[in-house]
Amino acid sequence: MNMQATRHWLKHNPSPLARGLFRAIKACIHFSIPAPRLLVVPLYHLTRLLQNVWESATRSLWWTPIFKGRLQHVGKNLYLYGGMPFVSGPLAISLGDNCRVSGQTTFSGRVSGHDQPQLLIGNNIDIGWQTTIAVGRKVVIGDNVRIAGRAFLAGYPGHPMNAEARAAGLPELDSQVGDIILEPDVWLATGVSVMAGVTIGHGTIVAAGSVVTSDLPPNVVAGGVPAKVLRALTDEEMAR
Repeated sequence: MNMQATRHWLKHNPSPLARGLFRAIKACIHFSIPAPRLLVVPLYHLTRLLQNVWESATRSLWWTPIFKGRLQHVGKNLYLYGGMPFVSGPLAISLGDNCRVSGQTTFSGRVSGHDQPQLLIGNNIDIGWQTTIAVGRKVVIGDNVRIAGRAFLAGYPGHPMNAEARAAGLPELDSQVGDIILEPDVWLATGVSVMAGVTIGHGTIVAAGSVVTSDLPPNVVAGGVPAKVLRALTDEEMAR
């Protein structure tokens, strides 16, 4: 009797033996030792303290200096959290001052182009968890930009449009590649995708889950698939 058949027999056989074994196995699976608050609350805080100390030590002494070795230029106060970003392809990366980057981020550069792809990141930038930035030729991220988790900046697609060429493993055409520019103070909410050739204007906010396929003007709220201008930001919203 294989494992799947044994599980089925235990769950569905009405015999006392099967019922008894099933209850015993469930009891083992759900077994939990007593957790008196006087004991487990201090243990929780001690565990979190040790985790924070370990994360700070590995970030400062390991991940950050190693990642700096992959950068063309890096400013002061780089803050990595959650490990080290994954970088692929012949990508030149420049980071300004006071950048905060998730270790669960992917930076990729197009391998089939004639020029080295350039990722230019300004000052005071947040790049959130599981964001991917795929650079065809150039991606420019202006000062004070906020990119939330699971964003995707798609400067190149990675595959050609023609099915036969795609099946043969050929790269995308140059016509499929475009620069992406996020002007200063742009905010991309969770899950935003920005396609090749797009410029998003100064201060514009893009709603969660949107797909930006064409340029957006400055100081607006945009959203949708494809993203369109929903309204202009008010003077109060733009005031510092």
